[in-house]
Amino acid sequence: MSCTPWAGTPSGSPPSAPRCARACIRRNVDNFRGQLKRLGFSYDWSREVDTTQPAYYRWTQWIFLKLYEKGLAYMAEVPVNWCPALGTVLANEEVKDGKYVETGDVVERRMMKQWMLKIPVYAERLLTELDGVDWPEGVKEMQRNWIGRSEGAEVRFGVEGSDAHFVVYTTRPDTLFGCTYCVLAPEHSLVASITTAAQQAEVRAYVEAAGQKTDLARTDLAKEKTGVFTGAYAVNPANGSRVPVWVADYVLSTYGTGAIMAVPAHDERDHAFAKQFGLPIIEVVSGGKDVQAAAHTEEGVAVNSGQLDGLGTEAAKQKMLSWLEAQQLGVRRVQYRLRDWLFSRQRYWGEPFPIVHLEDGSIATVPEAQLPVTLPHVDEFKPPADGQPPLGRAGDDWLMVELPDGRKGVREINTMPQWAGSCWYYLRFLDPHNTDAAWAPELEKYWMPVDLYVGGVEHAVLHLLYARFWHKVLFDLGLVSTREPFQKLFNQGMILAYSFKSEAGKYYSPSEVDDREDGAYLKTTGEKLGKQIEKMSKSRFNVVNPDDVIAEYGADSLRLFELFMGPLEQVKPWQTTGVAGVARFLDRVWRLVVDEETGAPSAKLQDVAEAHDPALRKALHKCIQAVERDTLGMRFNTAISHLMTFVNEATGAKVLPKGVAKTLVTLLAPYAPHVAEELWSRLGGEGLVSVAAWPTFDPALVVDDTVTYAVQVLGKLRAEVTAPLTATEAEVRALAEADAKVQAAIAGKAVKKFVFVPKRLVNFVVG
Repeated sequence: MSCTPWAGTPSGSPPSAPRCARACIRRNVDNFRGQLKRLGFSYDWSREVDTTQPAYYRWTQWIFLKLYEKGLAYMAEVPVNWCPALGTVLANEEVKDGKYVETGDVVERRMMKQWMLKIPVYAERLLTELDGVDWPEGVKEMQRNWIGRSEGAEVRFGVEGSDAHFVVYTTRPDTLFGCTYCVLAPEHSLVASITTAAQQAEVRAYVEAAGQKTDLARTDLAKEKTGVFTGAYAVNPANGSRVPVWVADYVLSTYGTGAIMAVPAHDERDHAFAKQFGLPIIEVVSGGKDVQAAAHTEEGVAVNSGQLDGLGTEAAKQKMLSWLEAQQLGVRRVQYRLRDWLFSRQRYWGEPFPIVHLEDGSIATVPEAQLPVTLPHVDEFKPPADGQPPLGRAGDDWLMVELPDGRKGVREINTMPQWAGSCWYYLRFLDPHNTDAAWAPELEKYWMPVDLYVGGVEHAVLHLLYARFWHKVLFDLGLVSTREPFQKLFNQGMILAYSFKSEAGKYYSPSEVDDREDGAYLKTTGEKLGKQIEKMSKSRFNVVNPDDVIAEYGADSLRLFELFMGPLEQVKPWQTTGVAGVARFLDRVWRLVVDEETGAPSAKLQDVAEAHDPALRKALHKCIQAVERDTLGMRFNTAISHLMTFVNEATGAKVLPKGVAKTLVTLLAPYAPHVAEELWSRLGGEGLVSVAAWPTFDPALVVDDTVTYAVQVLGKLRAEVTAPLTATEAEVRALAEADAKVQAAIAGKAVKKFVFVPKRLVNFVVG
């Protein structure tokens, strides 16, 4: 959130900055609520929740206390992406090539003390219980891959000439005989102690450089492999051979044990590294491939592997696992790629942790009766020069705490991430005004689980995974009655729009860009910018303001266009010109009921029975059936298409029965509520059309009683004719021969044969 700059103040930030910022948040929330209401969304506004309000985050803090009490929350020193220019930590997704994608500011890696949540404790349940929810298979697979379950072994490698050892995790213990070197992550605790004196300077410089890279950059398969030899050797437990120990940044301390056994003949990354530094490549799984040229990563038969020779991969794995355990050199392990969740930020805006650091160095929790711990007033939001989070600027009246039992300490000054409040909002929505509990148990049992969750696929391994984790913890504590929060998931497609970006990766708003035929240029400097179509995002400055569209075309046109753009689940490009098209459709609906010049009822609108025009009545009932079917199936674009088709029929009719018009307006109401309510009122409808009974269709009227025949002459399509479903061959032939195009095609020729295929086609064979 941002406020208008404070002109004329010496520091640029008045003492009341937090108060102004809170007012700014309120204005933004009010504006967003106003936009939603202008668009006519049918939310229950009595259940509105605001995660920034103390009345809400009191219970977020309460849930954190439950996580802490269950042993799932702890503090640890971990590497983070630190942006000195902004004084904040950034997520990996916000950093590219060592710079913040928004501003181009340099980002560095720092070790900082952070709150962590033990989400891997729930990894197996997060994985297996996916089978019980109705979610798109693609999203399930994304979560499975993110959790990354694997079965293998932890193997102990001793360091030659010392008592030191390290443990590697491998899913292919059958390839142990092919290990020709080992690699430690730059952060591994053994790096400094096992590095020889001759290698100290080179290793230290490499470790420092690796510390400035993100995990994503380090594990990029396409990047050239880098590393440095420690001078130390380990002992291969399978055959006692000496293997050099390297340090390389493609190994992460946050995955596995932070150490790997490298088998270059059968792993692509290890193969590239071995080629880069001239290390041995030994084939231990035969597969008909030259492993000196490329790694063979598939299964096969063990070779050059002692007691494993001749065994297939699975049998070789099991034999090696049993041998390692018998020799006490390794153990079987199930491991997950899912890492502990970094759960704190060095920002002002976030839920304060209900934690006190006591004088003796221990941690105490704030009593539940003293929640919420509210954000204090600070003079500015940036971290102080000493690198502390912004809450470090708070006065002692907030920072210093005396607990009810007399113990004294200092409050935690990190804040929770933006995910905290969104992990459980669906539960507060059940009981938003409860001051005694986060939610009432009886309401939770009645409403949960959420029947249908509509959300973007971009949340697959963030919000959706985090919310599932919190929900399972709450289930174990007996606080919720379901194992899963969201039973059915539907992913809507993203809306795309043009964005403008400099070579440095900074985005600019369209108002700052001169977009010409020969390219896009920054107005202030003339720098040429990249122009691309991307997901709409505030960070890319390519969001369309709904207020602008509503001002020009109306809210119903905006609603209708978004739903008519294509299937809800597909990615779609935004084109403002398309809004004009659906606006014209709504104009046609309006003219069916209202005379534009006089405002009086349309001349064709008459108070006659629906059956006055049998053809129109039949078209109406087909429309009711189609709109109902496609709306329930969330195929909104085709539902709108059926409405458009019927409006064409109604426009061509001489008379529009008032009952037919009211039914049309009822069908339109979910899509264009504002126009529909106005027309409903003008048609004399009782109450609001939004709560009127949904129309029903007559099954007898939606069955086709005609059939369209393709008419061919010598096998070439000449025309199409519509005949009654019960028409005889002679009747269909007569209709075909009456068509002008068919007459022209057979004129002057003898019809040698007439081919009749019931309900499909006829063919004149002429000579």
